[in-house]
Amino acid sequence: MSQVGFQQAGIEIERPEQFAALRSSVERVFSAANVEKFLKKLVSNSVNVRDFEAVLQKKLLEQVDSTLATSGTTAVALWQQLTVADQGQMREFYLTRLEELELGLRQKYNKIYRYY
Repeated sequence: MSQVGFQQAGIEIERPEQFAALRSSVERVFSAANVEKFLKKLVSNSVNVRDFEAVLQKKLLEQVDSTLATSGTTAVALWQQLTVADQGQMREFYLTRLEELELGLRQKYNKIYRYY
């Protein structure tokens, strides 16, 4: 019996410019050059890694992603411009990226990966 991996539903993005800007910021934050800095920010701000809304509210993306910080907008502003469906897809993208981190980093920062 062959197993089929998870495949995301093909829901069209309603606000592609804002979605792409926020997605790019998340991608830059999870790049090899920035990911440890981001994880350290989560620890120092006592933010659970899966709490994307807290990440946005505390402006942690802007603190790590210089491109977003100098863009003249904020992650929260981009988030608020998205539709509920777009927000759901963005949250899913963020959660997928954090779960793809190498096991060593996840163990090193296990405090922010805990569910309690």
